[in-house]
Amino acid sequence: MRALLNRVYDSAAALAALFMCAMLVMVLLSIAGREFHFHLRGTDAYAGYCMAASGFLALAHTLKKGEHIRVTVLISRFQGAWLTGIELWALGMASFLACLMAYYSVRLSWQSYTFNDISTSNDATPLWIPQLAMALGTLVLAIAFIDEFILEWLGQRTAVNSEEALHNE
Repeated sequence: MRALLNRVYDSAAALAALFMCAMLVMVLLSIAGREFHFHLRGTDAYAGYCMAASGFLALAHTLKKGEHIRVTVLISRFQGAWLTGIELWALGMASFLACLMAYYSVRLSWQSYTFNDISTSNDATPLWIPQLAMALGTLVLAIAFIDEFILEWLGQRTAVNSEEALHNE
């Protein structure tokens, strides 16, 4: 099960990287279009869709690598059972909120598909298509938070401490 979950997180991160590259292509096409006097409809909108997709799809991988922002000033003051309790509470709340976000993201995509909702920009893209990346990203994030909660509950969670953030000032 662990190998499957890690593959899911890594696959979402790989998709995020692909969308980031696609965003670069859209921006370059837009720049080239202005420079060489041609216009490709929707490049600005597609760059925005790709940026949102890369952000949402990278969330779970970022969580699993310990790169999300944490309030360590407060957490570092606790040890033992208190620290475990605070971690469980925080992960439980994060899991709940991530599940809500996933539910409403999936619901939004489904409603956009059902109502044939299209973007208001000149490309008229069906909105459920870019919203799928947000829905997938939030679903994987919810799974990752539940995974972290269960690992903490079982005492198998290893905290990844990134010291790099402390030395960049």
